[in-house]
Amino acid sequence: MSRFRAKELPDDIYIPFVETLFRDGFTLAIGIFAQIALITLVWSKTGDLAYLAVVLCLVVIGVVRVLHMRKYNTSSVRLTLEEARKREKDYIIYGSMHGAILGVFGMVAIVIAEDSFAEIAAVCISLATATGIAGRNYGSPRMVNILIIALMSPLCLGFILRGDFYHVTLGLLTLPFLLAIHRYADTVRDVLFTAISAEKRATRLAQRFNRALNTMPHGLIMLGPDGRVLVANAEAAKLMMYKSADSLLGRSIHSLLLRGVAAGMLAKEDCRYIEAQLTRALREGRDRKVLVALNNGAYYEFSAREGSQDLGVITFEEVTKRVEAEEKIRTMARFDSLTGLANRAYFHEMVVEAMSGGDKDRKCGLVLLDLDDFKSVNDTLGHPVGDGLLYAVGERLTQVLDERTKIGRFGGDEFVLYFDRIENEQDLATRMDVLLAGLQGEIDVGGHALHIQASCGAVVTVAGEADFDSMIVKADLALYKAKEFGKNSWQLFETSLDEEFRSRQLMKAELRNAIETDGLRVVYQPIIDMDSMRIASCEALCRWDHPELGSISPSVFVPLAEEMGVISSISSFVLNSACAECAKWPNKISVSVNLSAKDFCNRDIVDRVRAALANSGLSPQRLELEVTETALLDDKALTAHYIEELKALGVCIALDDFGTGYSSLSYLHKLPLNKVKIDRSFVLDLSQNSRSLKLLKSVVSLSRTLGLSVTIEGVETFEQLKILAQHVKPDLVQGFLFGSALTAQGIETMSAIVWHFDKDVTSASAARRKK
Repeated sequence: MSRFRAKELPDDIYIPFVETLFRDGFTLAIGIFAQIALITLVWSKTGDLAYLAVVLCLVVIGVVRVLHMRKYNTSSVRLTLEEARKREKDYIIYGSMHGAILGVFGMVAIVIAEDSFAEIAAVCISLATATGIAGRNYGSPRMVNILIIALMSPLCLGFILRGDFYHVTLGLLTLPFLLAIHRYADTVRDVLFTAISAEKRATRLAQRFNRALNTMPHGLIMLGPDGRVLVANAEAAKLMMYKSADSLLGRSIHSLLLRGVAAGMLAKEDCRYIEAQLTRALREGRDRKVLVALNNGAYYEFSAREGSQDLGVITFEEVTKRVEAEEKIRTMARFDSLTGLANRAYFHEMVVEAMSGGDKDRKCGLVLLDLDDFKSVNDTLGHPVGDGLLYAVGERLTQVLDERTKIGRFGGDEFVLYFDRIENEQDLATRMDVLLAGLQGEIDVGGHALHIQASCGAVVTVAGEADFDSMIVKADLALYKAKEFGKNSWQLFETSLDEEFRSRQLMKAELRNAIETDGLRVVYQPIIDMDSMRIASCEALCRWDHPELGSISPSVFVPLAEEMGVISSISSFVLNSACAECAKWPNKISVSVNLSAKDFCNRDIVDRVRAALANSGLSPQRLELEVTETALLDDKALTAHYIEELKALGVCIALDDFGTGYSSLSYLHKLPLNKVKIDRSFVLDLSQNSRSLKLLKSVVSLSRTLGLSVTIEGVETFEQLKILAQHVKPDLVQGFLFGSALTAQGIETMSAIVWHFDKDVTSASAARRKK
């Protein structure tokens, strides 16, 4: 502790140290009185007025110190850190003055007044005071150091100033004495610090143990070697209906349990059983738990374990709610909480058990039932109404089917049925017709008349060869096919369904391989400028030529890629290929690349576009990125932010398939667009429907007002082109009228070709150029 200054001590140690400085004012008063008496005796012998001055100063400072000590020693106010620092400061000031006066006396007695008695008196006072420095002032290291210097330094200096060998030697020998006093004070302080710290740690530990013991949610008793209670907590007293934990001390397990018998909470047999189990656990040193049901319906759980030094510990708690919850969990683990039907796990257990018994050659059937358009009920009427519908369906299934049919709910709106014996497929068909007919009709749920309609997938197999998981997969495939056929029907699993499923999975694997091995290619559909009737741009389209199946339509493999999560890889391939090829074309031709919604899931799309431009050397103004409304629906703010970053690269941004979404108009002024591509649906009936023409003209006019160029997709006939040229006047057109998609070399070859149509189209285009 001597390594630390007082201000570095913990507050709870520093304050007691300061308090020790003021505890023994009586001995201080005796010491001051003895010092005054001895110095007065020296003055009376020598008659030197210097000693009288020392006496007077000593009287004043002595009175002040005694009164100061008495004041603080009798104070009942609890000492704070600031007050402790003030007290130590005052003690040091007055103590330093006291030490300085005694030091002056020693200097005067040895150097100035050459009197042997005065010298002896000075040495006695200095030595007596010095030996008391450590005992009285160890609480303040600064006070110890100041007193040693103030008291002994003048005495040491006085001896040295005498000049002769013996006095100088005597003066120098006082230095080890001073160091010894200092070391002694440090030792006393260390011992006290250790003692106080140990006491406080023990006190804190005891307080924490007591607090932990009495805030435990469990009752706890500790038994001695004689089997009687040595320690108990408040919860134990409460659970055993004692007033306090002390009331349990000295009692045995037997007497505690008999109290429960006397209160009518326990039977004598239960008392003997509990005592035997707990005693055995303590004796054998094994943990053991005993669940006890009381007569009032409550449950207590006792746990016994052997402690150290032949001590035993028993904890107990009321577990009524836990027991009830476990019972409820056991029920919930088997049955659906909404419908009361068997859940997936229990249904699986029941079916496996049923198929394992009886005739192994019998046929059994499994049916998956799914409500049609159930999501719309939840979305429009709310989940409570949806839950009511599910409950009603569960009831109807129970009523329609016989008791031998096992019914379960797999979750959501999916139910499962098991027929343990099916004669043939006609028998199953009859049962399914009865089932669907029984579900038909309206039902009132919360004041809403709902029509029940369901689709089913069924599978029939031999019981001895059946595998539950395989049956579920096959029934699910049949259900999927029933949904495809228009819902409200059922479909029996056939091998072709399994083959279709496997074919789909195989195609996924082959698509992934095609992506990884560059098995895809890019073609380009021309986009024609209405003024020049030449290729102004082209749209990059991905194609997959399967080695066995031939060309596979994008409408087939693009949804597969989205389902697999690899659509962004395809987008990157098309982007890089399109930029590299466009860089070889004439500067007047640009290229357009479609981006999917998945491409906007993170900022990586910006880096990919930047890298494609850098690697190809293509000018950003020649790259156009087409964004569909689907990409904007998931996170509009984030997608708009990425579009802003892409626009900052210098590329053009086009809104693709405009007019097909419910909120497309809102994007025209919110997004940094350069172009709008109007969907082909506006052109289909352009020559027969005047409203389509008016709507198309309005959209084009609105787009131009906002500074956007317009491309119209799906132009397939001369009549459509003529109407567009004469009445709509778009900037660009695109469609099969100008040929199918070309290779990159084909675009380069056709770049100088001008499409010549009839005079009406040509004159309309010329008139537009003049404007």
